[in-house]
Amino acid sequence: MRLAIFDLDGTLLTGDSDCDWMEFLIDEGVLDRAAASAALADVSARYKAGAISPGEFSRFFIGLLKGHAPARLHDWHARYMQKKILPKLRARGREAVARHRAQGDLLLLSTATNRFLTTPIAAELGFEHLIATEPEVKDGLYTGDYAGVANMREGKVARLEDWLAARGEGLAAYSEVWFYSDSCNDIPLLSRATHPVVVDPDATLEAHARASGWPVVSLA
Repeated sequence: MRLAIFDLDGTLLTGDSDCDWMEFLIDEGVLDRAAASAALADVSARYKAGAISPGEFSRFFIGLLKGHAPARLHDWHARYMQKKILPKLRARGREAVARHRAQGDLLLLSTATNRFLTTPIAAELGFEHLIATEPEVKDGLYTGDYAGVANMREGKVARLEDWLAARGEGLAAYSEVWFYSDSCNDIPLLSRATHPVVVDPDATLEAHARASGWPVVSLA
């Protein structure tokens, strides 16, 4: 058996789905443009540098779901998909997913972005299996916090191991494990793959990939 894992943001998607959601809410007038844009720029810069904790990162973006009725969130999400996401899904990314599917590999999308945002994106890309950061829900509403382990950095490894264990498997069950990612935040999981594939990387990941002999490709 072979397993092909894909990151989403900056890999299959140009840009970042969390940032795009916040920008969508700014465009809709839900958030104050000046304050939200400044906060987004700060969080995005620290994420790219690997300098923000998984907890702070997750709470910042999941907090955008708090206080909104599910029906309104789903209406917003439908328009967000059309305006922000579908135009940014990479054709060559879709081709890479299709190539692994044609080879009979098990496909998994693994992203730090929360499940509310990414479930429809995973479906659009044809993924049956998704590991994402889980937003906490109480009484049918998002609390603004996350549940369990954030799916980021070492958390991506832990969440993958838990997912495999629930299937009665481990990484050793797979003769080959591919992982495609653009971010230095994914070095822990890239290091566990038998075939790490670095996609249009940030500077830190590119340097690490060159030193490690990992292939660097472009899906742009």
